[in-house]
Amino acid sequence: MKKDTINKKEIDKFSKLADEWWDPNGKFKPLHLINPLRVSYIEDKVQLKGLDILDIGCGGGILSEALSLKGANVTAIDLADGPLEVAKIRQKESRLDIKYEKKSTSELVNRGGKYDVITCLEMLEHVPDPAEIVKDCADLTKSGGHLFFSTINRNLKSFVFAILGAEYILNILPQGTHEFEKLIKPSELKNYVDAAKLDFEEVKGMSYLPILDIVRLTEDSSVNYIVHARKK
Repeated sequence: MKKDTINKKEIDKFSKLADEWWDPNGKFKPLHLINPLRVSYIEDKVQLKGLDILDIGCGGGILSEALSLKGANVTAIDLADGPLEVAKIRQKESRLDIKYEKKSTSELVNRGGKYDVITCLEMLEHVPDPAEIVKDCADLTKSGGHLFFSTINRNLKSFVFAILGAEYILNILPQGTHEFEKLIKPSELKNYVDAAKLDFEEVKGMSYLPILDIVRLTEDSSVNYIVHARKK
């Protein structure tokens, strides 16, 4: 029996923050700052123009828009009504050809269809069964396709920086955005990738210095990190 991959509490939480998504100096400022870094990393691995991309957990469409601007054919899914509505309103202004849908990964697997690239960024730590999401991602990827996952490590340092510091001291993220026990160690994510019969290519750390607004890729995956995998 397929495990539940939907967390209604998390969906409601991000729906309530819908109006904040596109304020570059608001509660999602870190996402706006780190987005160019994420897109650059993906572009370094695969030429995006003309490819079919699935953006899972798209929220208000920050990553989806950036990928579309690179010439990709983007389908973007989320289960939170608020952010999806914000994304669709933005789309009327941008006129970008993005297909936004309120769908789960399991619904897309059942519907059929494959993608050249899957992005699942800052999403796995918000679902009850991340391993099942990774498996769905594998099922939705064409042979030879690329998958990108980003999340937060689970250790004392990540608790201090990503939760205590970011949410309660510096207030650069809404309080309650992350729950420590749901954070995912790189070794755990690698196990999910291996179990889904994907090739684990590499892991890179993503460093964010909030006072200086500096973001960069590093070899340190102790807090934020991104994983590149490929479908055999």
